[in-house]
Amino acid sequence: MDHATDASLGPALASAVREVERHASAAGWDRPPALYALVRTTELVRDEPDVAGRLALDAATAGVLTPVAQEDLVLDGPVAAMLAGIDWPDPVVGAVLVLETVAVPDDVEDEAPEADAAAWAARHPRRQEARIVVGVLRTGSRAAALRWRGHDADEDVVTGPDLAPALTDALGRTLR
Repeated sequence: MDHATDASLGPALASAVREVERHASAAGWDRPPALYALVRTTELVRDEPDVAGRLALDAATAGVLTPVAQEDLVLDGPVAAMLAGIDWPDPVVGAVLVLETVAVPDDVEDEAPEADAAAWAARHPRRQEARIVVGVLRTGSRAAALRWRGHDADEDVVTGPDLAPALTDALGRTLR
């Protein structure tokens, strides 16, 4: 498949990331990481009619990307290690990753011990919990959405292409 034509899917990627973020929000907090393959809806309808039927999709949704949850995939351990072994088949034009994380203010970041920074951040009194949803296409287009647990409202979700560049880069490497 020629993914060079996928450049026009940037808006569809942003829409898919928002859709996955809303789905994750509805499921609540304290969830494990989740990974989704992004496929063209028209191809899913054509090639997998049973799946399309269960998702209530039809050919009228042309140009749209459908996120397909990778439910059998165990995602535990360091993110880079989780993603390193993933290699998507050609019909997958992109991927979306959902991950809960803990952030600390910039003024205390340097205090984190190298050996156990994540545990240190999780115990820090000024920590903030967040859910980050990042998406990337084979063409390199990217989108992200960030929801802070302390501001858990749809209107407070922050979106943009570069909210978590290292995470988006790692996800993008699964598509090469």
